Amino acid sequence: MSVAVMMWVVSPASEVGSGFLDSVRDGNRVLAWDRSLVCNDYRVKLGGKRRWNSSSLNADLKFSCSRGSGLENGGRFSVLASVVATPAGEIKMASEQKVYDVVLKQAAMVDRKFRSSEKPEVKTDMILPQNLGVLSEAYDRCGEVCAEYAKTFYLGTMLMTPERRRAIWAIYVWCRRTDELVDGPNASHITPKALDRWEARLDDIFGGRPFDMLDAAVSYTVSKFPVDIQPFRDMIEGMRMDLWKSRYKNFDELYLYCYYVAGTVGLMSVPVMGIAPDSNATTESVYNAALALGIANQLTNILRDVGEDARRGRVYLPQDELAQAGLSDEDIFAGRVTDKWRNFMKKQILRARKFFDEAERGVTELSSASRWPVWASLLLYRKILDEIESNDYDNFTRRAYVSKPKKLLMLPIAYAKSQVPASLN
Repeated sequence: MSVAVMMWVVSPASEVGSGFLDSVRDGNRVLAWDRSLVCNDYRVKLGGKRRWNSSSLNADLKFSCSRGSGLENGGRFSVLASVVATPAGEIKMASEQKVYDVVLKQAAMVDRKFRSSEKPEVKTDMILPQNLGVLSEAYDRCGEVCAEYAKTFYLGTMLMTPERRRAIWAIYVWCRRTDELVDGPNASHITPKALDRWEARLDDIFGGRPFDMLDAAVSYTVSKFPVDIQPFRDMIEGMRMDLWKSRYKNFDELYLYCYYVAGTVGLMSVPVMGIAPDSNATTESVYNAALALGIANQLTNILRDVGEDARRGRVYLPQDELAQAGLSDEDIFAGRVTDKWRNFMKKQILRARKFFDEAERGVTELSSASRWPVWASLLLYRKILDEIESNDYDNFTRRAYVSKPKKLLMLPIAYAKSQVPASLN
């Protein structure tokens, strides 16, 4: 399926293209994937004569926020307690704990940074282009990608400070490139070994040894903000999962997949988006909300794309819940909209909406400059669930989407919500 790699801010599906080509200074079209992953292993040097290897980009995105403290409270994912409908308790706790540990580590990093009065410094081992103009150009290129493939998101980022705006663009582009490895036009060439190379390249990014211009933007970003590498690694793990797994036994398995391919970006972006100075929210609670929005968006994508995924032999729905509803893979492949299917879909949509509800509580805690694009994302993506209902739950032959007039109507509503101070929510 088309993995929704989103930050808190997600471009509506109609704004997302595929096979976008990487940065080249002369504007020539190049291969829409990265040869270094499947062919010879070479590095493009930064500085001096500028040559950029070809890479690829593609995916939707999502974003998040940060701050506070309160890690000592030991809070759990409240959204899971109220939403997960899986009877397999032990297995559920395994997935929940795996994600929770990542959240705690990242939240601790952010919390330490916010308590520090020191201005963030670039890592001493960071290798930068000899000409900082190259780095500026790299960020500009990331912005061009966002502007072309995530118009609503890009518009919202223009309200942020230049430093935060560029950082979000860089993270966005890395996620698009990662997603396209298994979901782009050249996905058939990608093997587990190729993903291993991509992960090794990620280590180089965090080590201050960027491979190309776009990597340089990410490398500089993670040196300026307290971003942990684990969510990036987990996203690559989600790509590995898509290479071999096409069924999910229960919601616990599906939840972990949604975290890998969508929830991770929220964690990546927490330090960049920021939290309102007047917010009393703990870092952990905001991370939980960011995670909830990622899960909600990915679940929405799954429900919207049931027919498309079925034609590829994939079923991203809990097998045990299908069985409980008297349904099977055969019913999905046949594309029959029956009362059993409608009842099943109603429960799936209800679950997604509960995750959206949890996410709303965190959006209100974001810094004022970050709220508008996030609210726009949440409201627009939530509307897709309404459209599925309007289509009489026929997500086999009809793809639910939000019309342009409805999108335009949502933007001022999102802006109004973004102007409400965190202390008043």
